[in-house]
Amino acid sequence: MARLNVFGPPTEWVDQDLIAFSSGLDPALTLDAYRSGVFPMPLERSGFDHIGWWSPLRRGVLPLDALRVQRSLRQSAKHYTTTIDTAFEAVLDGCADPRRPSGWIDDEIRRVYTELFRSGHVHSVETWDADGNLVGGLYGVSLGGLFAGESMFHDPVRGRDASKVALLRLVDFLADDYAEDRIIDTQWQTGHLASLGVIEIDRGEYLSLLDEALEVPEPAWSD
Repeated sequence: MARLNVFGPPTEWVDQDLIAFSSGLDPALTLDAYRSGVFPMPLERSGFDHIGWWSPLRRGVLPLDALRVQRSLRQSAKHYTTTIDTAFEAVLDGCADPRRPSGWIDDEIRRVYTELFRSGHVHSVETWDADGNLVGGLYGVSLGGLFAGESMFHDPVRGRDASKVALLRLVDFLADDYAEDRIIDTQWQTGHLASLGVIEIDRGEYLSLLDEALEVPEPAWSD
C-alpha cells in the first residue's frame, strides 16, 4: 500500500541523515514522520533553535530474533522486575537527565511524547529493583509492527544492566505474535547496540521494511 510521505518522495531527499527542519512539532506531524521513516530531534546543540527531521542513510534496526542475550544478562534479569506503561513520565525523566552526555530531550519533545503516550502511540518499559526503585527503562513509538525506540537509561549505581533488561522484556513482549514481521528501530547503530544484535541497513531497505511493518497488527499493549 502506498504511503503519503509528508517529506516528499524519498528519492528526492538529500543524501545525508538530516533531511529537513521545522520551527516546532506536534503529535500528528510526529506520527506522520514515523510512518514516513523519519524522526525528530532538536538542533539546539548545534546552535540552531529548530527541530531536525532525520532519516539516517545507515539505519540501526533490531530484528526480534537477533537480540544477543548473554548468560550473565539472563542471570542479572532475575534480580529485577519489569513492567509496561506504568511509569512513563519517570522513564522520560531518567532518559532526559541533564547529567547524561549528549542529552537531547527538551521541553517540546517531552510535551509531544507525553501526549502521544496518553493517546496510546508511545509506550514505556520500566525496570525495578528488589526495593521497588525505578532503575532503568526505555520508551518509543509503536505503529503496527514498528517499535521506534527513542531512548533508554539505567541507574549506574543501582541498575547495572537495567536498560538491557528493559530491552529484553520489550523483545519478549513484541515476539508474542507476528514476531518475524516486527522490527525495533534504534535510529543509528552504536557499538553498544551492535553488541546486542542491532544491525545496519541502508535507507531504502529500511523504508521497504517499514512499509511491511506498518501493515502488521498493533501489539496488545493494553492487555
